[in-house]
Amino acid sequence: MSEYLVRTDRSGRPRLATDAILLDWAPGHPAANIELGTDFFTGWRPSRSAMFALVLGAAVYCTDKLSARADAPDAWTRDISLRFPTDAPRQFPGAHFEDALGFLSGDHWHLTPYKATTHPLASLPAPSAKQASVTKVDAVSLFSGGLDSLCGVIDLLESDDNIKVGLVAHYDGGKATSKQTPLFKKLTERYGGDRVLLRRLWLRPAPPNRHQTAQTPDIRENTTRARSVLFITAALAFASHSGPDTPVYVPENGYIGLNVPLTRARTGSASTRTTHPHFFELLRKALDRAGVTNPIINPYRLSTKGEMLQASRNPALLMQLTPETISCSHPEAARMQERKQGNCGYCFPCLIRRSALAAVGWDNETFAWDALWDERLIEVTREKRGADLRAVLSGVFWDRPDADVLRNAPLPRGTHRDYISVWRRGNAEIRQWLEDGAVGSLRSIVRRLR
Repeated sequence: MSEYLVRTDRSGRPRLATDAILLDWAPGHPAANIELGTDFFTGWRPSRSAMFALVLGAAVYCTDKLSARADAPDAWTRDISLRFPTDAPRQFPGAHFEDALGFLSGDHWHLTPYKATTHPLASLPAPSAKQASVTKVDAVSLFSGGLDSLCGVIDLLESDDNIKVGLVAHYDGGKATSKQTPLFKKLTERYGGDRVLLRRLWLRPAPPNRHQTAQTPDIRENTTRARSVLFITAALAFASHSGPDTPVYVPENGYIGLNVPLTRARTGSASTRTTHPHFFELLRKALDRAGVTNPIINPYRLSTKGEMLQASRNPALLMQLTPETISCSHPEAARMQERKQGNCGYCFPCLIRRSALAAVGWDNETFAWDALWDERLIEVTREKRGADLRAVLSGVFWDRPDADVLRNAPLPRGTHRDYISVWRRGNAEIRQWLEDGAVGSLRSIVRRLR
């Protein structure tokens, strides 16, 4: 079992098990093991309960990255024990959070809260009254640099000429996060800087240095299934500053939210569950009991990606900015092949992106690999790059039973028919794209399957 202890107070000696890993939360201090960009909190402060939820989200993200799946007995499922500070440990809904994290990452989480002696932001100067007054918003939206989040923000801003939207982004490097600031600038040009605000959270396990009480292992797990907990708790923290009812929007198409496994090999947490309705249900129960009541809303939970684009409230702007978004699982994969970095074209999110763009007549982007005509992706079965395309062919061209929509998890009561419908419409969207655009070997296979 991997054991971790998170501290917001470094004055005492840490009580650690022999192999436990210390994570010091010390904003702006070189002794921190959790590296945090303090400018995220400039001009505002979250509610106390939302702040401690964010500390937990940060701890979950860092432990997720520091625990190698390869070391687990089955090379995937880890046992992770995490002690962390909170303002009300006796009221902390540990079992609910453990259920949510276990479903999300596929691991066994053991959470032990203890009474915090220091507020997580005690070391930062309090914002002035003038600063605090300018960051109140009507809604907060996650802003990843992807197409779904861009579509969601545009729809929010178009819904009311007076709405003020806060965008929350997390980054620790990578191609996708480099898109956040340029996209934000384009949004402010269109809607004005008084209506859209961006808060980017730089957070990651800190590289070792001589100031740290204990150094973290030189491991960086790249699956990071639990990252969405950090993303959502950061957005909730920002929303809590404006009030306990300020909503947090998590824009993601319902098809990828369900992420019904395409093949039996992709069952369990091998398929991401970031916006699955069951995860949201578990997380909502945990947050309510922890005192964080801001609504969490996915307005596209019953829409395919193509339907999202089709229903855009400003399709001209969305079409203009779409090429600047990243929907890819590994946007830097092309670098070693000396191809253009960006959307790779062969991963599952890229295939969904292309089918959605085709559905609205926008499929004119250049991808590093073109899944419609690249023969190696389909003909060379040992080629890992073709694995998602081959799985899509297996998953969307045969008549699957309705019960397959439950292979990831149960669905909220009374929603089965709606989610089955969005799943089937999403499959049809991909099928149509392949039938209309496939060439060569792929076209021959599609013709045999339909």
